Amino acid sequence: MEDDVTDIAAFYNNDPEREHSRLERHQLEYDLTWIYLNQYLPIRGQILEIGGGTGRYTLALAKQGYLVTVVDLSEKLLEMGRKRIMEEGLENQVRLVLGDARELSKITEKDFDAVLVMGPLYHLVEEVDRKAVLKEAFDRLKVDGILFSSFISRFGIMGDLIRNVPGWIVDQSEVGSILEIGKNPGHIRGSGFRGYFARISEIAPLHESCGFETLTIAGVEPAISADDESYNILQGRQRQLWLDLFYKISTEPSILGASRHLLYIGRRKF
Repeated sequence: MEDDVTDIAAFYNNDPEREHSRLERHQLEYDLTWIYLNQYLPIRGQILEIGGGTGRYTLALAKQGYLVTVVDLSEKLLEMGRKRIMEEGLENQVRLVLGDARELSKITEKDFDAVLVMGPLYHLVEEVDRKAVLKEAFDRLKVDGILFSSFISRFGIMGDLIRNVPGWIVDQSEVGSILEIGKNPGHIRGSGFRGYFARISEIAPLHESCGFETLTIAGVEPAISADDESYNILQGRQRQLWLDLFYKISTEPSILGASRHLLYIGRRKF
């Protein structure tokens, strides 16, 4: 494996509750992702969730009757997920495995109906590591099995940055590095979130080089920049109508890269 990711495990181990609550802050991302999951998942089956964290998707999938195997790099995230799974009485639906997404030898099954990679790819700064994850996923999918993978957009993050860390712009070497190669200069470790920020144009070719057929790429926070709260406070019919609208425009090419999070959906071809 190309990169040492112990700092990423430590990042999540240090504050697992923050990761669990992330999708409470980013509700549009969660709601739109579920539209695509419901659209492309088989009615029943086995799911491998790589980077399942504290189980925000895991619990809902298990409640729908899926058998879910979860792999995560963070022991603390898995502990939190295990607690919630037990509270819901879903122990027979979910298996938890501590492991690195790039090397899944602990997962011996090769016939999963779907694989979710909803996080690891935007922490791996080396392309060889991102390909390693996708190859591991490919090897564990049945033919025609579906892959869901998430990315952070290189340009979609600008709204968050100007709102939350406006001083970021002062470090022009880092700004230039993000814009040009999608990562911090020197792969800065130990300073919080470390990740890779993708261009739209690279996502489909990356997956296709690993054997996947691209079905769609969607922005799961289209047209809102960093304004999560305006969606979060909506209720009832207004919320549903806005969600319907965002779904309709989530694959619009002219705004795709402006979404912070991107969702790739593909199929194992052979």
